[in-house]
Amino acid sequence: MTSSSYHVVIMGVSGSGKTTVGHNVAALTGNAYRDGDDMHPAENIAKMSAGTPLNDADRWPWLTTIGTWLAEQPSGTMVGCSALKRSYRDLLREHCPDVVFVHVAGEFAVLAERMQHRAGHFMPASLLQSQFDTLEPLEADEVGAVFDVDQTEEEIARQVADYLAA
Repeated sequence: MTSSSYHVVIMGVSGSGKTTVGHNVAALTGNAYRDGDDMHPAENIAKMSAGTPLNDADRWPWLTTIGTWLAEQPSGTMVGCSALKRSYRDLLREHCPDVVFVHVAGEFAVLAERMQHRAGHFMPASLLQSQFDTLEPLEADEVGAVFDVDQTEEEIARQVADYLAA
């Protein structure tokens, strides 16, 4: 598979595997991947680390940074970003109208178990429910697809790469 000029947001709640999927798809497609967590302002990371969910006011500047960054990548790229609400995805599309959303989704219990065994991440498992409560699935008029995390990392990456190539 060769690199393409698409712009992709790997979206989903914490623990869904956005980073792993992004890196694996990047290896298959030749497109670069960047973790949106690295673009959070320090205040957001401190808030989440303390167990406090982000609100819309916290997320708007972060989403603007991601949308602007996507738009500045003429050769295309992929970024991991929760993009939980339609309004968040709309903001990303304002900056980068051709963005494609890849939603990695799974059952709460599966993701909670993953988060319990994840080391070195600022997002505590206690905030997972707040993300599920906020999540608005992709709507029919949004360009994107949903991929179930209840598969191997390789299977998910191959399915996503095939979807992007189609």
